[in-house]
Amino acid sequence: MFQNILLFLTGLFFLIFSILKLSKEMQRIFGVRIRQYIKKLVKRPIHGVILGGVITAIFQSSSATTVLIVGLVSSGLISFFNSLGVILGAGIGTTITAQLVSFKVTEIAPIFIIIGIIIWLISRGERNKLIGEAIFYFGLLFFGLNLMGQAMVPLKESQTFVTLISQAGNPFLGLLLGFIFTAIIQSSSATASILVLLAQQGLITLEIGLPIVLGASIGTTITALLASIGSGINARRTAFSYLFFRLLAAILIFPFLSYFNYLLQFSASNVGQQIANGYLFFSLLLTLIFFFWLKPFANLVRKIIPGQERTLPIWTEYLDQRILNNPTKALQGVRKELSRGASLTKEMFFKAKELLEEFHLPVARNISYLESVVDSLQNEVMEFLDKLPKEKMTQADVIKLVQYSSMVDNIERLADHIVNLAKLAEHKKQAKVKFSHQGQREIYEIQALLIKSIEDVINLIADKDGQRVEQILQREDQIDSLVIKAQKNHLERFHHREVSVADGPIFNDILINFEHISDHCVNIAQYYQSKS
Repeated sequence: MFQNILLFLTGLFFLIFSILKLSKEMQRIFGVRIRQYIKKLVKRPIHGVILGGVITAIFQSSSATTVLIVGLVSSGLISFFNSLGVILGAGIGTTITAQLVSFKVTEIAPIFIIIGIIIWLISRGERNKLIGEAIFYFGLLFFGLNLMGQAMVPLKESQTFVTLISQAGNPFLGLLLGFIFTAIIQSSSATASILVLLAQQGLITLEIGLPIVLGASIGTTITALLASIGSGINARRTAFSYLFFRLLAAILIFPFLSYFNYLLQFSASNVGQQIANGYLFFSLLLTLIFFFWLKPFANLVRKIIPGQERTLPIWTEYLDQRILNNPTKALQGVRKELSRGASLTKEMFFKAKELLEEFHLPVARNISYLESVVDSLQNEVMEFLDKLPKEKMTQADVIKLVQYSSMVDNIERLADHIVNLAKLAEHKKQAKVKFSHQGQREIYEIQALLIKSIEDVINLIADKDGQRVEQILQREDQIDSLVIKAQKNHLERFHHREVSVADGPIFNDILINFEHISDHCVNIAQYYQSKS
């Protein structure tokens, strides 16, 4: 019995570990592409449902999808309303794992593991290595389930286990068990897959399994709720909606479980497949119930959680392909995009400033998502500039083209250094570093100057005040002087044992990034100055 328990726990560890790692690897492979597809969400809710289902099938985790969506909503990249279709689709996508288990994919898990290892070993490119790792973790996921299935075989002979399982015949208890177990392991697909395995061994019936599945569908919302803590209003609305969807659907179905069980018996010949189908049908039914009522539902949630938040456009707003033949007018659109990009870096810097005082993961995610928008802006601006017909451009237009391409590059690099500040803030928290009062004052002083420089850059790009160039250049000298002074002061504090060894690298790296941010502001100012 002890060996079987150990085998079961090993399989469970492989299962949870591989789901987490697979989700992480797939996000690294598809992360940028998924953000590119997200613009389809603004068109029709059905696109959100499809995208949510596909993303979750790829990630093998509805929790990963909902955390991603909560982060995007929190950063203002998609609206609360457009997030609703995605979380409905995520519920459908998460049923794929249980379906695969019901078709006994667990038996060929070693094949995926071997293929994944081979691809990882022979690949030279980073992307192909990531694909190999993803295939390996996909196989490990089902190998873990296979181990758990083997551990369950002797349980048929255990009267204690049979008696314990029979207690779960109470639907309310089953609902509670499903909720608690899934809230702990944060994966409803894992819970459903384990139930399918139990059913394949003849250890549970459909009447026992289905209430647990319903409880699991509610328990999986805990991850999204945790991710929304400290986030904006719209992120909290999205997480609340995910919980509300699942909870209300379970309440509506619960009184009719016996009828639902009866219908499921016609969907397949074995109980394992019936449970997997029940999970799928529940998610489909949930989507059908709410899909046509998304607008009134969204309005209701806005009343329950009042407040207003803006949504940032993910894609360029002023680059119109129809005016490419008019370079002067097209360049005016580019300038507006540069102003928007600079404004985003200002928002990122304020968030990084907040993180350096006290680190919060949702704020760090917001910076990361905003940086992806700046990256996208740079790519689209450069492509747009490259399409301008050079033969139709005046000398002034050519000068602007060169300046704008350099400016957008500096804006993107400025955003990169702000992301570095967010990472340093996280490292500061992990290392439990606390700067001295004097060190904190030095950081505040430089931050105040940088905020003024970024604001001046925004105004320069908008052509509001050309005199700001000199102010940025003068401020650069101030910042350089303050950085050198802060570094010397920190060495003195270390010499007098006022700070720890761990403080030094983080403090100095923050100062270095401050200096680089100022340098890019200067570059933009100088490009502006050369315009005349």
